[in-house]
Amino acid sequence: MRSNQPPETFASCHETHVAVVFLVGDRAYKLKKPVRMGFLDFTSRAARLAACRREVELNRRLAPDVYLGVSDVTDPADGGPADHLVVMRRMPEDRRLSTLVTAGAPVADSLRALARQLAVFHAKAERGPAISAACTAEAASKRWADLFDRLHRFRGTRLDPHQAERTARLALKFTAGRTELFDSRCAAGRAVDGHADLLADDIFCLPDGPRALDCLEFDDALRYVDALDDAAFLAMDLERLGRPELASQFLADYAEFAADPAPASLRHHYVAYRACVRTLVNCLKADQGDHEAAELVEPHAQLCTEHLERGAVRLALIGGLPGTGKSTLAGALADHYGTVLLSSDRLRKELAGMDPDHPATAPYQHGLYTTATTDHVYSELLRRAEKALELGEHVVIDASWHNAEHRAWATDLAERTHAQLLELRCDAPRSVTAERILHRPRGASDATLAVATEMALDFAPWPQATTIPTTRGPEDALAQAHEAWREATEASDRRGRP
Repeated sequence: MRSNQPPETFASCHETHVAVVFLVGDRAYKLKKPVRMGFLDFTSRAARLAACRREVELNRRLAPDVYLGVSDVTDPADGGPADHLVVMRRMPEDRRLSTLVTAGAPVADSLRALARQLAVFHAKAERGPAISAACTAEAASKRWADLFDRLHRFRGTRLDPHQAERTARLALKFTAGRTELFDSRCAAGRAVDGHADLLADDIFCLPDGPRALDCLEFDDALRYVDALDDAAFLAMDLERLGRPELASQFLADYAEFAADPAPASLRHHYVAYRACVRTLVNCLKADQGDHEAAELVEPHAQLCTEHLERGAVRLALIGGLPGTGKSTLAGALADHYGTVLLSSDRLRKELAGMDPDHPATAPYQHGLYTTATTDHVYSELLRRAEKALELGEHVVIDASWHNAEHRAWATDLAERTHAQLLELRCDAPRSVTAERILHRPRGASDATLAVATEMALDFAPWPQATTIPTTRGPEDALAQAHEAWREATEASDRRGRP
């Protein structure tokens, strides 16, 4: 006969590799197992007691009304303590975030509330030199390298070796070129003693707000993270559950509440790292016979690679003769990907102390367009691009790029900052470009038909560039640019740059 009692009134038991959880009435009791593993040692009762107390202390930061305290297990022989339990308020299973997300229940409001709660938690979280040291570019590279070392034995069995190699190159390429980004975040206080294990299984959406449980308590150093990295853990898990739109909105809400200006590339990087962590966890569990974990290895590995690809920092050169539509394409590409947009026409006027729309028409290589002035303009374009690339921003540079030496400078910059280089040359028939030059609205460009003719004779071959015909309209040109943008990561990966 079916009982009318709510599920929370039934007693049950759940076991993990390091603990046993007893659910009795409205309470949950967690007993640490007397085990020694690579990352913890609970073989002594004193160690288990310390771990219980630490778990309660740390988790009360986000869920003070859930973690009620530590209780002794009495030895019936002498009445003394035989072991210890973490005592918790029992959470309703049907309000578990992973359950709600899988069922398609509305959780947007709860996730926004959690984003705000997490931002407040991070604002108050402990900071310090040791915590910041764990969040530098060097530390990030080491974290990745340690992960790849531990994953190496699974290549060819649970992991595709080619995908694993590609993932390693993309991850280390990002950290190698982003020292300034990581350092600036540490200087701004973004490195915190966080939660470090924010999974949808351990979050409960209650009427009075969400509760995030089970932070990583057994190793303080593993909780020393960039606050965005902390939030990215849940974003990764939401995406793994098939809800990428919830993941994106959660990170956007978190950035809003935390006033975090992090570039999109860093969001992708941290989501990828968290997916890689779960890849390792699932590989280890699968080797212990956990079939569910074995099924999750490939989805997490794929999620990691996809976010590293999307977060790869890019330097895009959009060039071509006057009237070929390069400025239109550069602007559209920058708008779509949220990149820094630099324009040679506008910078040239800025350096001359002129209004960008003020005409400065002159014959080819005269006036503001001498060889020396043009060299200075391109040098400054690339100097500004370097600053943005080091901070994790994508950069689009709108210029003619007719000089091979200037392109060589850009190639050197891309290699120096470990950025993906994308080279696009816009093209259109002379009749089309002439019509565009004659009838374009007033703007920063001073090119005339005569200048366009002489530049065409002076345009150095550009075999590395992908040619983008622009006669079929801006939308078609942008679609072609999207495809080239997507292929940039694969092309760089094939070249095998570190």
